[in-house]
Amino acid sequence: MGSVRARAAAGATVVVALALIAAGTAVLLVLSGNLQHQARLEAQVAAREVATQIATGTPYDKLDLPDGDEHPVVVAAEDGRVRAVGEDVRAVDGKRVGAAQGAGSAAPPAGEDDEDDADDDRALKPGEVDDDVRYRDGTADVDGTVADYRFAVVEAKDTRGEQATVRAGAALAPEQDAVGSVRDAMLLGLPLLLVVVAGVTWLVTRRALRPVEGIRGEMAAITASTDLSRRVPVPSSKDEIGRLARTTNETLAALESAVERQRRFVADASHELRSPIASLRTQLEVGVAHPELLDVPGAVEDTVRLQRLAADLLLLARLDAGERPGGARVDLAAMVREESSQRVADRVPVRTGELASAEVAGSRGQLGRVLGNLLDNAQRHAVASVRVAVVREGEWAVLRVEDDGPGVPESERERIFERFVRLDDARARDDGGAGLGLAIARDVAVRHGGSLAVRTGSVFELRLPVA
Repeated sequence: MGSVRARAAAGATVVVALALIAAGTAVLLVLSGNLQHQARLEAQVAAREVATQIATGTPYDKLDLPDGDEHPVVVAAEDGRVRAVGEDVRAVDGKRVGAAQGAGSAAPPAGEDDEDDADDDRALKPGEVDDDVRYRDGTADVDGTVADYRFAVVEAKDTRGEQATVRAGAALAPEQDAVGSVRDAMLLGLPLLLVVVAGVTWLVTRRALRPVEGIRGEMAAITASTDLSRRVPVPSSKDEIGRLARTTNETLAALESAVERQRRFVADASHELRSPIASLRTQLEVGVAHPELLDVPGAVEDTVRLQRLAADLLLLARLDAGERPGGARVDLAAMVREESSQRVADRVPVRTGELASAEVAGSRGQLGRVLGNLLDNAQRHAVASVRVAVVREGEWAVLRVEDDGPGVPESERERIFERFVRLDDARARDDGGAGLGLAIARDVAVRHGGSLAVRTGSVFELRLPVA
């Protein structure tokens, strides 16, 4: 039962078995009920035919009684004496009956009737047959053979005013034989049908799950080989398994892209760290050998560059790990005023435009880092002007940073947000940095539910949902 095929086959077999048992039981009950009703009707017809003969004045010894094998009949007087008995009928309910009119043995007691069509309180008139019919099950000995019968009991009065009780039976053997035959057929056919159901379910499930096994095998091979460029086979069917295969391939593609991006990130970070570390080591080694030649400002500059790069890499690692920005309220206009007032040593003064009141939810430190990176980028490319503005556009707060520099070529407006990317005119580290500022700014914007993009050549626009 460890496989899906086995569980599916077992489940289908159990469900079909329960359904067939319930249906078979219902069929047997309906069949038995119908056959018993038929026996009851036959017994009633036979009893009424004899009662009608009595009511019309036919002498008891001249009664036309049915064959005892089919419908055993006993006619008894009001005092219990047997007045007429069907051919070959020897006993009813184990009590022997006689056939001589007026001198036979007593008729067997009617007993407790299991069904009454109506109350039997009305007195019959001569020549009348009672409308009420009583029924009960019993046995009859016909020519030495004892069998089960369903008896109908009808009262009648002859033309002389003598009341007689007619008891006629209908054999229950056909009903028992029919029910037994159907039951035996069901008991024989049920196991065979369940075997067929289990086998068909097993085969169908195996065929349906064959693509899943192919997907599993390919995934195991990919895991063992670490080759994320491989893809699982996609079946031609448009069902759930086909969608599973396509989704798996999309996941593999995203994983491959993430791993490749991580590899490039590690390689670029190593490259960016190697140069300032090598420069700092060289200066320190020279300073040890020749203290008078130690370039302290250069060493400090390289250390600061290393510190900033380490901070950027740490922030990117936290963002990649899914760090949530928090839900503090941040007033963008107040943040712009504070940041602008602290940048007194910038090459180009920062001017502020419209500063509409707009609060957003997020991290004050991360959003401040975004604004600082955008201003640093504008300072790097501006000629004589850097301008910052905050406006409201419906449910969005928009922060714009604009400079009067040459702008970003349209073909580069998305690439500049990639990590460690610097445009050709900003390749020098003194001018272009490590190429992480804009990448960090966009990642933070996305984590805050917003976006960062270049709207025109030199206008960077940060859009965040209003808190």
